Amino acid sequence: MSDKELLGLAIKIAGEGIVAGAGPFGAVITMNGDIIASSGNRVVLDSDPTAHAEILAIRKAASVLNTHDLNGCILYASCEPCPMCLGAIYWAGIKKVVYSASRHDAASAGFNDEFIYNEIDLNPSERKVTFIRVSDPEAGEVFRKWENFDDRIKY
Repeated sequence: MSDKELLGLAIKIAGEGIVAGAGPFGAVITMNGDIIASSGNRVVLDSDPTAHAEILAIRKAASVLNTHDLNGCILYASCEPCPMCLGAIYWAGIKKVVYSASRHDAASAGFNDEFIYNEIDLNPSERKVTFIRVSDPEAGEVFRKWENFDDRIKY
């Protein structure tokens, strides 16, 4: 399938989600031209604020491929991924995202993430959510244990 056809599938999934009572977002993940996973948004249906289409598709693809590293996969999304999904895309190692609607289109429909993009750049003490750092030497020790753990799997 072409990029346009796969993007059309993500958009179709988004439309089907609306009928099911979900948000208007869809995602498809491929590897070597094969569809590995797809999902619509399930935030309301699952009472899970992290159940965005891209996150669910990433979880499914990782499970199908039995790896946390989705390098080599392409994500097709009906809309430009939000900041949370963008972070998940980077953590998953996905190197290509094809999307249709922009974040501005989403904002016009009531899905405005601009405040999150703005908050990310701020020092934690300046954010609207209160962040309190309590220094504890054990927290640093956990990382030293990790660095010295022979069987660690790098990611």
